[in-house]
Amino acid sequence: MQNQTRIIIENVMPQLDSGAYFIKRIVGQKVVVTADVFSDGHDVLECCVKFKHEKDKKWQEVRMTATTNDEWTAEFYVEKQGYYTYFVEGWVDYALNWQHGTERKIHDNQYVKSELLEGAEYVKAVQKFADGSEKEYLKKIAKYFTTETEYDKAIQEATAVALTTIFKKYPVRFLENKSLDLQVYVDRQKALFSTWYEFFPRSASQEADKHGTFKDCEQLLPRVAAMGFDTLYFPPIHPIGEVNRKGKNNATNAADGDVGSPWGIGSQYGGHKATHPELGTIDDFKALVKSAKALGIEVAMDYALQAAPDHPYVKDFPQWFKWRPDGTVQYAENPPKKYQDIQPIYFESGDWKNLWKELLDVALFWIEECDIKVYRVDNPHTKPFYFWGWLIAEIKKKHPDVLFLAEAFTRPKIMNELAKQGFSQSYTYFTWRDSKKELTQYVEELTQTEQKEFYRPNFWPNTPDINPFALQNGNESVHLQKYFLAATLSSSVGIYGPVFEYMVSTPMAAGKEEYLNSEKYEVYQWDWNVQNRLTTLISRVNQIRKENTSLQQTNNIIFCDTSDEKLMAYYKFDDKRENETLMVASLDAFNIKQGNIRIPIMALGNQAIQVTDLITGNSYYWDKEWNYVELNPSLPFHLFKIQR
Repeated sequence: MQNQTRIIIENVMPQLDSGAYFIKRIVGQKVVVTADVFSDGHDVLECCVKFKHEKDKKWQEVRMTATTNDEWTAEFYVEKQGYYTYFVEGWVDYALNWQHGTERKIHDNQYVKSELLEGAEYVKAVQKFADGSEKEYLKKIAKYFTTETEYDKAIQEATAVALTTIFKKYPVRFLENKSLDLQVYVDRQKALFSTWYEFFPRSASQEADKHGTFKDCEQLLPRVAAMGFDTLYFPPIHPIGEVNRKGKNNATNAADGDVGSPWGIGSQYGGHKATHPELGTIDDFKALVKSAKALGIEVAMDYALQAAPDHPYVKDFPQWFKWRPDGTVQYAENPPKKYQDIQPIYFESGDWKNLWKELLDVALFWIEECDIKVYRVDNPHTKPFYFWGWLIAEIKKKHPDVLFLAEAFTRPKIMNELAKQGFSQSYTYFTWRDSKKELTQYVEELTQTEQKEFYRPNFWPNTPDINPFALQNGNESVHLQKYFLAATLSSSVGIYGPVFEYMVSTPMAAGKEEYLNSEKYEVYQWDWNVQNRLTTLISRVNQIRKENTSLQQTNNIIFCDTSDEKLMAYYKFDDKRENETLMVASLDAFNIKQGNIRIPIMALGNQAIQVTDLITGNSYYWDKEWNYVELNPSLPFHLFKIQR
């Protein structure tokens, strides 16, 4: 038989799939909880949110406030990494119900002596919880309530705010009810705010015709730091397979000297726990990671669960691959793309437990041996979802600082599921969103729907795999525009460089989003000392992001009306509204754009504002709702800081 209660608790938010998955926050953020709480009749209800960290013994509590239509709300802050549990609890508060009913009768000039005697019982019930001064106050009230000659004082105290406060402070929770337990996982700040730079280590050499090394990468760290990047991501650094190695431009047959794709992992020199011999030793890699850390940069490794045909796994653990009747193995493919240099791992192997353990050991190896705390995971959508949920949870138990970026450009529900399974950040469709309508709709989907609770976007204008049509043979202005939008719409951003800032964007062929002479298949010789308008402005935007907390989060955003569809404007603010910014971008890479933007006057408190362009230093006083702007292709954006 069900426990007796009169309280209904429904629609507790936030929650994901009836509590099957946790929501996400970072340390110091708040969780705003809403719920529908009601009962039969007209009695006074009270409810609260209870919450505690997984390592705490005692529950903390924050009382909820009624809004409209039986909805209640409260918020709490998460102060430590790890899991928090929270739930809503509600009850009919008979003491407050008595006070409310008695107050109405007094205002109706009814004689309430009987009600006062009843009230004395409620007062006595809370005396045992009260402190010294409160106890004395309650004793005095109880005397008034039970003494005929103190009637005037009694009715005055019966409606007093001081008594209401004590009743609220020490509620008697009779026949209470509670919701299901829900969870929030709390990460460090980098899970929400990060600025990524990717380059190929083998292209790091500044000497002609020489394969780059980890030591060469160390020499480039000051450049990465000066541009304002805090995460340096490398494609796989492991030995590259020699069997079925790809040639330049993804040729099926490699010529002598072709270096192959880094994602074809494994050879006679080792597998996922080894480094490519031409890059250097594991000790060299450790030194690189340490040097990067000293400059405020974390090195992110590629976690690619696949094997070249000559990977040691293929010989030592053939059961981890699916063999055809004729003894061959189906190589990886995503029609029309073919990856003859890669053998997929067979996750349905009968030996799956040992397979999972080994793949966990690979991740832990680099974490514990080289202090790696960030992984970019290659194609996670081609591996089982529950494997990722298990692996990420296992790693977080020992190493809660470790973060995972899901590189999954695939169907929306699959990308969402990976985020629910625990990925800290996710690649997005931003790469293909170019118009004002597309960008606005996509960002509102990420920030105004359920996705805001679990999906942390990372906006990349380009990747080694994707040379988007918008950038192909694009001019300086379109590159500036794309980086500015990525860096100010999302709190996490990344670029594949120096391809991006050097505007290397010639496609392999018309209609293909692939680079001609792709760096995935050959070593490049870059002049790493080149400085241009892109490097300068990217550096400035990154510095502004570090100085303005409104740009270190994604969800607090309001899009503004503009008089021209080629002008895009949006307002961002931090949780405490202590920092506010307003961005205006031109989506025309060739022409000067003039027009008016409509500032969110209600959100800004119906008052005039001063805006300072943090790029140029120019300031303007805006005391109207619509305000004039002008943008030139040479500087196609304003980044305003707002002062009230």
